[in-house]
Amino acid sequence: MLKDLQIENYALIDKLDIKFNNGFTTITGETGAGKSILLGALSLILGQRADTQVLYNKNKKCIIEGHFDIKNLDLKELFNNNNLDFENPCCFRREINQHGKSRAFINDTPVNLSVMKQIGDKLIDIHSQHQNLLATDKLFQFEVVDNFCDQLSEIKNYKELYKNWKSLLSKNELLKEEERKARSDQDYYNFQLDELDKANLDTDEFDNLETELKILENAEVVKLNFEKSNYLLEESEMSVTTSLNEVEQLLSSIQDVSPAYSEIYERIKSSKIELKDISRDISGLSEKIIFDKNKIQELKDRYDLINQLKLKHNVTSIGELIQLREEYRTKANSLDSLEENIQKNEKKINEIENKLISLAEKISNNRKNAIPGIEKEVTTMLKQLGMPNAQFKIDIKHLNELGSNGKDSLDFLFNANLGGELKEVSKIASGGELSRLMLSIKSLISKKKLLSTIIFDEIDSGISGDIATQMGVILNDMAKTMQVITITHLAQIAARGEEQLQVYKI
Repeated sequence: MLKDLQIENYALIDKLDIKFNNGFTTITGETGAGKSILLGALSLILGQRADTQVLYNKNKKCIIEGHFDIKNLDLKELFNNNNLDFENPCCFRREINQHGKSRAFINDTPVNLSVMKQIGDKLIDIHSQHQNLLATDKLFQFEVVDNFCDQLSEIKNYKELYKNWKSLLSKNELLKEEERKARSDQDYYNFQLDELDKANLDTDEFDNLETELKILENAEVVKLNFEKSNYLLEESEMSVTTSLNEVEQLLSSIQDVSPAYSEIYERIKSSKIELKDISRDISGLSEKIIFDKNKIQELKDRYDLINQLKLKHNVTSIGELIQLREEYRTKANSLDSLEENIQKNEKKINEIENKLISLAEKISNNRKNAIPGIEKEVTTMLKQLGMPNAQFKIDIKHLNELGSNGKDSLDFLFNANLGGELKEVSKIASGGELSRLMLSIKSLISKKKLLSTIIFDEIDSGISGDIATQMGVILNDMAKTMQVITITHLAQIAARGEEQLQVYKI
C-alpha cells in the first residue's frame, strides 16, 4: 500500500507531504484545483516519462518520493532479479532537473524507468477514464479470467515455455534455411574440395619445385661446368691440388723460422682440405644431375597446376590454398552437422510442445470452470450499478493451435438492454457502461486480494443519485481487502471514505 507521497516543485505544487491510510480514501475538490496532479506525480515514480514542463520553478529540480508497504507482497524474487534490496517500507524516488534529465531510484539504488515501471505495476493500479478501454483489450480479458482462477503461476510457466518454444521454432527455421542453402551449394563445395585434395598440396612444395625445375632445365650446362671445375681442381697436370702440394712442401721447410711462416703453412694445409671437400661435393652434385625431359615436363605440369589453382582462387601461396581447402571441407561436411542439429532441435520442440499442450488443457479447464462465477458476479454488480437488464458473458473457444494465452480465444460479450443481442464490449458498450463494467471487474479482482492499492480517477463520471451511492458501497467493500483511493466529484462516494481529503489552490 501507498504510505505517503512527497512532492516538490511539480506542476502547481511547491511542496507537499501527504500520508495515506489503509482502507478507503476519497479526494475531492473543484475542477482545476489539482486533484489529478497528485496522480501525475505518483505516475512519475511508477515509471512514466516526464519533461521540464512538470517543473513548478524552472530553476529548481523536481523531486517526487513515495513510500510503500510491501511486506505482504511476493516481490522478493523480482527485487533480487534486478539487484535491488528488498526493504520495507520501500522508497521510490524520481528527480527531474531543469534540462529535463531524469533519474530514478528504488531504495536509493539507481534504476532505469523500465525496472521502476515493472515493479510499480505490482504496487498500484491507477484507473483513469481512458483505462475503461482496457475492457476491450484481449490481454486484459485473459488476465481477468486467469486472476479469478488463481492460476497466475501456471500462466507464468506457460508463457515462459511458450517463449522458449517459439524461439526454438524460429531457430529451427533458420537451420532449415541454412540446410537448404548448404544442400544446394554442396555439389560446388565437393567439386572444389575434390580438386584441391587431388592436388595433394604441401606448404613448402612450390619453392622446392621452382628450384628443382630450374636445375633440370639447365642440367647440361650445370653438369659440364661441374666436370670442368673438378678437372681443374684435381685431374689436370697443373691442377689446383697439385700446385698446393708443391706450395705445402716449400713452406714446410721454413715453417720453423718464424711464427708468421708457420701460420701461412697451416692456412695452406687448411685450404687443401677445404678444396678436397669442395671437389668431393662437386662430384656428388654432378652425379645427381640427370637430364630427363619427362621429369622436366612432369615438374612443369605440377608448377602450372599450382599456379592455376592460385589464380583461380585468387590467392598468392600454397598455404592459402590449403586453408581454403579446409574451409571447403568444413562447408561440405556442414550438411551432416546441420541435419543433426535440426533433429536435436525438433526433439526439444516436441518435448516442450507436449508440455505446453498439457498445461494449456489444464489452464483452459480452469477458465471454463471459473467463467460462470465471473459472469454471475459481474452481472450482479452491474445490476447494483443501475443496469438491471445488463447481460455479461465470456465466450471461450478452443483453438487448434497453441497461442501466447494457451489454446483459447476469449471475448467479453455485453448488452445493457433487455432482450438485446450480446456483442463484443468494444462494439456495443457506451462510455458510461464501460466505466461501470470496469468497476465491476476490478471489484471482482480485488476480492482475490491480487492488488495492493487501486486508485480511481473520476470513475463516477456521468453517473449520479442512487447509482453513485451503490458505486460508493462497492468501492467501500473493495477497501476491506485493499487500499482504495478515489478522486470523485460526488458526495455519495466521498461520504463513504474512511479518510476524506480536499484539494484546493490559493
